[in-house]
Amino acid sequence: MNNRVTIGSMYPLPGRPADVRTSSSGPSILRTSESQFEQVLQQQQLQLIFSQHAVQRIQQRGIEMPPETMTKLANAVDQAASKGAVDSLIVMPDVALIVNVPNRTVVTAMDHTQLSNTVFTQIDSAVILH
Repeated sequence: MNNRVTIGSMYPLPGRPADVRTSSSGPSILRTSESQFEQVLQQQQLQLIFSQHAVQRIQQRGIEMPPETMTKLANAVDQAASKGAVDSLIVMPDVALIVNVPNRTVVTAMDHTQLSNTVFTQIDSAVILH
């Protein structure tokens, strides 16, 4: 008499990440939740994060960040990342931002009036967009 019980085989748990289905060819694992996880992960990796300091500067200086600007900024960060940049100055027609590229975090922002006679330190790259 075999009274051996294998954990998880007697009562399958609902909502498991991968459902095991038995067919004539044997058990197969559906990986739909893994592909959904990868999609969510990729979307999260493409998003930019604004530090509290950057948010304060954007609000204080009345800088507008419409979706087109955000798209250009994300593309600029991607370009900087492809070159191995760590801290990058991204200059656009109306705004300049310092971004920590590996973390995809905007550290600070300034409008075009504050760009003249300004020295930027502790950056290793610059992306200039027009």
